[in-house]
Amino acid sequence: MSTQQHAGEIGPGVLSRFTAAVYRYLVLGVFLAVAGVPTLLIWMLLAPAPGNVAWFVAALLPVAPALSAALYAHRSWAKEPDLSPARPLFRGLRMNLRDTLSWWVPVLALTTVLAVNVLFADQVAGGAMLRPVCAVLLVVLAVWSGHLLVVGSFFSFRFRDVLRVAAAEFFLSWKSSLGILALLIVATATVVLSSEAVLLLLGWAFAASLWMIVRPVIADITKRFTSGD
Repeated sequence: MSTQQHAGEIGPGVLSRFTAAVYRYLVLGVFLAVAGVPTLLIWMLLAPAPGNVAWFVAALLPVAPALSAALYAHRSWAKEPDLSPARPLFRGLRMNLRDTLSWWVPVLALTTVLAVNVLFADQVAGGAMLRPVCAVLLVVLAVWSGHLLVVGSFFSFRFRDVLRVAAAEFFLSWKSSLGILALLIVATATVVLSSEAVLLLLGWAFAASLWMIVRPVIADITKRFTSGD
């Protein structure tokens, strides 16, 4: 084995593995913080008014690509741990960017429509019934997006099959769906009780939790919808 290969390996000792893990999550935290800065800045500049809901939602555009890269990196780190944790992050971002945006942009557009319906329901006939329905659909859409993130990050399906597989996993992997929902509730509570900046600083922890939650989804999709090769 060459010297270059040795330099990239993690020693077998507990201290070496712990140090490598700390370094990985430090890099992940910086990566997610940088990716989330545009969203944070836009939210800080916008007045918290219902009329700005479309801009608040549009500012979330970098979120899914960054999380996709984080999930991709977690799998790479589990398979081939080394001392260059940034490489799989940027590789995942580059490889998954187009596929992630292909479903994320429509999701954000639909989120905007549903959010507008919730905020302005009082101004239309039947708004009392419209608001709770749209609120539930927003929650369902958010959880479904978690499954879309998994399918788009790790599998090369056609676009319509990505949507179908994610919809199937919403029910088939219901425990993971509940886990995604719980993580969304915690993230929302973090923003409400503290600030968006705190959520950004804790992005590495949420990404690590998301990875743990969706691992069974990856295994189930591999078993049900691929040859398993």
